[in-house]
Amino acid sequence: MKNLIFPIAIEPGDSQQAFGVVVPDIPGCFSAGDTLEEAYANAKEAIESHLDTLLDEGMPIPERLTLEEHRSNPDFAGFTWGFVTTRNIPALKKAVRINISLPEALVQDIDVYARARGMSRSAFLALAAEHEMADA
Repeated sequence: MKNLIFPIAIEPGDSQQAFGVVVPDIPGCFSAGDTLEEAYANAKEAIESHLDTLLDEGMPIPERLTLEEHRSNPDFAGFTWGFVTTRNIPALKKAVRINISLPEALVQDIDVYARARGMSRSAFLALAAEHEMADA
């Protein structure tokens, strides 16, 4: 599953003011952080949350512009630019039925574990697969 990359406009912060983040390709998607690292992490969370909400509401995912198109926008004068890599939320929203075989005892353990965390078997297996492949 291919990740998505979004340009972000970063408003410089300092010891008195947080770093502000705007995601120009997703109207209304803003974030901030007391440190630059925190601003990036919060931007990723904001992007994924916005994409998830858009899809849940049946809204289209906005077209992404090039970095040069964004940099020429006077609204972002004085901002620094960066990129955030996110999970491909649109691809994650489309479920595909598969047939797999696992040992019965493992399936029972998965079901107990998943139920205790308020998840379905499918949700647990998807999360486990994502976790296993995260650093690949």
